[in-house]
Amino acid sequence: MTNALGSPLNVVLPQALAANAEAFRAVYRRHRLRGRIYFAHKANRSAALLRELAATDAGSGAGADVASLAELQHALGAGFGPGRIMATGPKTREFLWLAARSGVIVNADSLDELDELAALVAAHRLPRVRVMVRLSGFASPGVQLVSRRSRFGVPSALLAAALDRLEKHTDRLELVGVSYHLDTVGLAEKAIALESCLAALDECRRRDLPAWSVDIGGGFGVNYLADGEQWERYTSELAQAVLGRRPPMTWNGHGYGLRNQGGTLRGTLGLYPAYRPVAGPSYLDRLLATPAPERRRPLGTLLLDSMIDLDVEPGRALLDQCGLVLARVLEVRDGPDTLVRLDLNARDVSLEEHGVLMDPVVIPREERAAEPTEVYLLGNLCLESDLITRRRVSLPVRPRPGDLLAFVNTAGYFMDFSATRALHQPIARKVALFRTGGDWGWCLDEQYWPVHERAEAA
Repeated sequence: MTNALGSPLNVVLPQALAANAEAFRAVYRRHRLRGRIYFAHKANRSAALLRELAATDAGSGAGADVASLAELQHALGAGFGPGRIMATGPKTREFLWLAARSGVIVNADSLDELDELAALVAAHRLPRVRVMVRLSGFASPGVQLVSRRSRFGVPSALLAAALDRLEKHTDRLELVGVSYHLDTVGLAEKAIALESCLAALDECRRRDLPAWSVDIGGGFGVNYLADGEQWERYTSELAQAVLGRRPPMTWNGHGYGLRNQGGTLRGTLGLYPAYRPVAGPSYLDRLLATPAPERRRPLGTLLLDSMIDLDVEPGRALLDQCGLVLARVLEVRDGPDTLVRLDLNARDVSLEEHGVLMDPVVIPREERAAEPTEVYLLGNLCLESDLITRRRVSLPVRPRPGDLLAFVNTAGYFMDFSATRALHQPIARKVALFRTGGDWGWCLDEQYWPVHERAEAA
């Protein structure tokens, strides 16, 4: 494929989505809850992944979370009906217009957005639009913990003002629920937010605004490593390297947020927790089993007793093991360190930007004996900062020009979220790899439609 389509090359596995969607749905069944699983489309631009989720039986309860006009158009074109689409994030007027025109749920990000949406509905004589209100800035009276400040959403202290506007526009907007999305993996913060949203729904009902759903966003995470001890060992050794107690492990002594201040380790490790045994569906399960800070009952039980639907928006977690990035080795340069230059740049796989440490897999052009080697991986841009990863990488086989390196499990955010055409370097093409009739087939991402292999199977 790389001979035909070049390097880098993104490969997606759309048929792996079904198992991930089913794993989330199993958590719903365990807690006897209803609600929608919305795929956060921003995690990957793939048409094949979106079309597969629209078509797969296991995803019959799944929808698409879209955060731009183009994503909304893409979801509608991929086969999602408006009842399975949620429009989130700050929105342009054009985005709001198409959302209202097509009848999707609009998750409002601000008070002004509610007013603008109501004005569009009136101006174009559209049916009432179903809306949610995204809340932020939660605090629990009995717990000394406040969620971090966010640039998104309506501060929870302004809930009354949001409901005032909804009552003003009741002939144009239909409130169906409230939501939150926190940029954290902390269960305590999310528990406070979820309980606060339940309290907000109680207030909605007191005002005769019969909302029945709470959307808790995403942030369920992925476990990228099988060995927890390996992760602990690496981070411990990195700290020792920063303190100068062992040879450097990174390019120019980069500390990933750690620094040596007079022989004392300072700073915070700025890496994604690559080993997360409780991630994805199991993280949702853990959250629902967590006692509410004030009511002291499991959050899942409170949802069930209140007959509230639970909506989630996983992106990375729904794409676990759904894709990889292939890159060709251009040059291997020996010296004080072995430098391997690849035909991709740091934005094509964006491991550093997201703070995830994953070793690539060497795919040699021809078989050869194992030769464990430590290397630095360089990108193809004329920039000192273009390192694929700032850490020294250990490979079981010494790479040679023409070999491929495969960066695995990159479908969630890594393969194209940050890709650019800097220095006129082409953005990676994308292909879909799928099973059909017991064999593997592939096609360009935009040419993949789930109907083909299903028809053959029938």
